[in-house]
Amino acid sequence: MQKKGIKALLLIAGLLGGGKLSVLAQSSSNQLPQKPAPQISLDTDQPSRTISDQDIAMLRSDLRAQRKQITAQNMTLTSDEAVKFWPIFEDYRQEAMKTNDQRWALIKDYAANYNMMTDAQAQSYIDKSTALEQELIALRMKYVRIFEKVISPKKTALWYQIDRRVDLLINLQFSSVIPMVDTGKQN
Repeated sequence: MQKKGIKALLLIAGLLGGGKLSVLAQSSSNQLPQKPAPQISLDTDQPSRTISDQDIAMLRSDLRAQRKQITAQNMTLTSDEAVKFWPIFEDYRQEAMKTNDQRWALIKDYAANYNMMTDAQAQSYIDKSTALEQELIALRMKYVRIFEKVISPKKTALWYQIDRRVDLLINLQFSSVIPMVDTGKQN
């Protein structure tokens, strides 16, 4: 799985770094600039490139910038609202980063243990993955209440939808490249 895991992470970097998140933009004139996605082969005969923690940090930085751009392009904030909204948005993203750090660690662990995954590791993966999803939902709901103090409930709902959709797109990209558990191997 080491090769598959590395290739999967590289593919995620290519897909997410290629401007795929811009589908939330309201009109073509507001869309983020499209960068061509790097072509990465999943052919196991190809030599694999390693992905470092620095590569992951750069990818995550790009994702954060894209999330902020998408949010800015889709929120209709007055200047007074914007002054109040963006610091809260930054606080939210800082808190979300902590949970996302755990998500990245879980993905790396899954990749490292894919070929020798035990039933106990599979159960642990389910438990940890579910706990992380619940943490992110709870965090988003915490910030709904905070945002509603500085912008209208409708604008808060729009932020909620944008943030949730960006997460759904990221999760879709993950799920399309991270291999399913191989139940044919008995450990």
